[in-house]
Amino acid sequence: MVNTSPRELLNVPTEWPIAQVQLALRAALDGTGPALAFGPTRHKSVPAQIAVVIPTSGSTGDAKEVALTASAIIASARAAHQFLAAQPGQRWSLLLPINHIAGVNVLVRALELGTDIMDLRKGGTYQSAEFTSVVPTQLYRALNGDEALLQHLQEARAVLVGGAATPLPLMSAAINKNINIVTTYGMSEMSGGCIYNNMPLEGVDARVDQHGVIELRGPMRASTYLGSDDAWAKTTDGDWFVTSDIGEFRDGKLFIHGRIDDQIISGGEKISLSLIENELNKRYSSQAFMTFSVASVEWGSILCLASDAQIEIEEIKNYLRETIGSHAVPKEYLSPITLPLTSIGKPDRSKLRAAFERQRA
Repeated sequence: MVNTSPRELLNVPTEWPIAQVQLALRAALDGTGPALAFGPTRHKSVPAQIAVVIPTSGSTGDAKEVALTASAIIASARAAHQFLAAQPGQRWSLLLPINHIAGVNVLVRALELGTDIMDLRKGGTYQSAEFTSVVPTQLYRALNGDEALLQHLQEARAVLVGGAATPLPLMSAAINKNINIVTTYGMSEMSGGCIYNNMPLEGVDARVDQHGVIELRGPMRASTYLGSDDAWAKTTDGDWFVTSDIGEFRDGKLFIHGRIDDQIISGGEKISLSLIENELNKRYSSQAFMTFSVASVEWGSILCLASDAQIEIEEIKNYLRETIGSHAVPKEYLSPITLPLTSIGKPDRSKLRAAFERQRA
């Protein structure tokens, strides 16, 4: 008989050691323990089939709680292991926070391989592991002074890189340092990364609609947003999850161009913030760039550019004008500045905008 009774939802305490988290996760997945929320939740219980809840925020800051069944998150782990040719007994190291799906996935994969997690979130002594997962910021640090992390990544059979777009110069530098990079694309609603090296994992289907919006489906898709079935219905089309990203297929591979909400309209022109960042980070490998916008009475929004090194404004203007068009030339500049990132390495444009407003005040 199928159990339809509500299931207890436990918010994983931040002070738990990783071994305790793994035990609780195993129980959540096999049904012998409560479901686990890896972050703040408004709920005390979930439908019986839900095992893991990943609280996340959309582009507008609206909190959502992604509900995943055990079969969905295990399907994700097994598809990843099939791609990586992983074998029982091989180890994963944990370098990511577990309040995001990428960190939780590392725990599930270790359970699937029957091994304990090597918790390296706070540094310490690095031991060899066959697999690990990082964000581009961590990869950059390994290539720019963190020798212990660099050696750890070099010794791994595969290093998954996701959470944000990886600039081509950074990827090239990692490859030159003998790091076996596997790029990943996904989101909590698909149990994390489901596109590896621009190719869908086994069981995953991907398509692009007439507007360039990426849609995904597969056995690892989430069930709903807890308490927000209407919001979930707006992001799904039958079995398909409709992402907030735009991209295209080239030679059978999926290339992601950026988020729909990374676009602004300035003076009637639609501008992709991600496209500008990608072009500049590709062209200028010695510094990093981040775009943002601020409100303008005249333009509606104005495009702004920040960098962690001094910006050669006229050179940048000419380059963007030639490669993208005059509408892509920023009107305001902020440099040098430490570029703010979220905990998984994505641009934190709200913090950057606030820093710009403070400087302008």
